[in-house]
Amino acid sequence: MTKQVRQVTQSRPSVTRQPEAAVTRFGRAVVAWLRSLSRRTIAIAAGALAVVAAGIVVCAFLSGGDDRPPIPDTRARHYTEIDACLLTGKDGIMTGTPAAAVWQGMQDASLKTHARVSYQQVTGEQSTGNARPFLNSMLQGSCEVVVAVGGPEVSVAAEAAPKHAETGFVLIGGGHSGGNVSLLHTGDGLRGEVAGAVERAIDARN
Repeated sequence: MTKQVRQVTQSRPSVTRQPEAAVTRFGRAVVAWLRSLSRRTIAIAAGALAVVAAGIVVCAFLSGGDDRPPIPDTRARHYTEIDACLLTGKDGIMTGTPAAAVWQGMQDASLKTHARVSYQQVTGEQSTGNARPFLNSMLQGSCEVVVAVGGPEVSVAAEAAPKHAETGFVLIGGGHSGGNVSLLHTGDGLRGEVAGAVERAIDARN
């Protein structure tokens, strides 16, 4: 007797696409929820989203981009074309010297007149012969007002003043007053006196 063997093909169970079904259900739920909302509620939500988006854009603009050009400082001082120059001895504007008070007075005058101020100390031998080239460089430069403090410096400035009527001179502790020369003495109140004399000399040349 022949035994017959029959092969039975097992069917595969159907695969349920659960993720897609879940997404579909979620989408339907969102649509149903949106339909249940009133127009006013939707408008309020849209407005809130717009405000949040605008805030994000502004924050990104303010925080990003170091390559942006810097905003100019509106408080930056604008100077006039008048220069007031101080001629001092080898100690320059060292604290405790008359030149220090003179320099402070010139800075005070600069704040009021917006004139530029600078100083030059005579290096090397402290004599009129050595101080003269330093003064000449000032007169040949852009110094419309020359302030001198120190023996040799005052001497060469007093000598040059009559030859440079277009320049204002402020001499500290020596020299003679003249049409373009102001003579001041050292002591208390020197800073204020220098500020006033330099202001007047600058105003006369504006």
